[in-house]
Amino acid sequence: MVVRAALLRQPNTALGIEELDLDGPKAGEVLVQIRAAGVCHSDWHLVTGDTRHPLPVVIGHEGAGVVEAVGPGVASVKPGDHVALNWAPSCGACFYCQHGRPNLCDTYVGPIWAGTMLDGTTRLTDRGNPVFHYCGLACFAEYTVVPAVSCVPVPAELPFEIAAVIGCAVTTGVGSVLNAAQVEAGSSVAVFGAGGVGLSTVMGARLAGAETIIAVDPLEARRTAALDLGATHVLEPSTDVVEAIKGLTVGRGVDYAFEAAGVPAVQETCFAATRPGGTVVFSGLAPMGSATNIPGAILVREEKTVKGSYYGTANPAVDFLLYAEMYTQGRLPLDRLISRTYALNEINGAFGDMLSGATRRGVVVFG
Repeated sequence: MVVRAALLRQPNTALGIEELDLDGPKAGEVLVQIRAAGVCHSDWHLVTGDTRHPLPVVIGHEGAGVVEAVGPGVASVKPGDHVALNWAPSCGACFYCQHGRPNLCDTYVGPIWAGTMLDGTTRLTDRGNPVFHYCGLACFAEYTVVPAVSCVPVPAELPFEIAAVIGCAVTTGVGSVLNAAQVEAGSSVAVFGAGGVGLSTVMGARLAGAETIIAVDPLEARRTAALDLGATHVLEPSTDVVEAIKGLTVGRGVDYAFEAAGVPAVQETCFAATRPGGTVVFSGLAPMGSATNIPGAILVREEKTVKGSYYGTANPAVDFLLYAEMYTQGRLPLDRLISRTYALNEINGAFGDMLSGATRRGVVVFG
């Protein structure tokens, strides 16, 4: 079939909306009609070249839609099912899956970063030439073929836009709070970066019962959004952020600090703003090849814990449904996270709005 999709041919160029050929699903795969796809900074890293990936590539990794067809051997979903797409599929059999860390599954790591399906080939082509799939999803497209394990069935009444943002920003941000840090009620939290993941982290901290939630971002619109979604204080990074945070936490620093921007210098500030014995969580994706200076002497003497959280340290098959339920119960105001929707041909403008802070989370909608 022929589909329209957002194609990146070279770094630092505009995305083109092009017609590509999409083959049907093979064994263990599913054809999904995309209904919504979130605009995430991780996709932008491909455009800038900060994330290296085979090209040309159809980007998009935060998607939701309807199952159109299934390949041989697929029993987990059927045509007509509504699904949120999981960009970290798991095999259930490798070391990490067997030890409760499906988000780190090593069966799919190679194909995902190669931009292919598990068999090493693509389902997308351009005049017979391979076109690669970002995160195995390539969901800035009218239709896509994905591994069956990337499809998490969600209730039909869940809006597609909500299901899409659960597929990345919400799971990454809320999961970093509930799964990676396990924030305790009454604690103090700082969140550095108030984009989609950072705002989801703020919502997660509020959900966990944190008493003090400090959001740090250079953009006023994002600071305002953080207050709306549960922050108790906001700060500009142009101030002496570490001292300001200590001033809000009786001189100690926060119990938990989250870096959701993927900037090494901000990661270092995040570490400095955490109290002795506190926990630092990096959930933002820093550019490949970058490095962060964590002073070992302070790490030891102050017994700080520094950890990474990839995809919210989540089990997506479980956590997607948990966050969907929390949304329907009114405990996670995910509708307030989404501030604008776009058509596919507005994708470049959507990324511009993301970078300027004009949107909390933009979502491309289809149909």
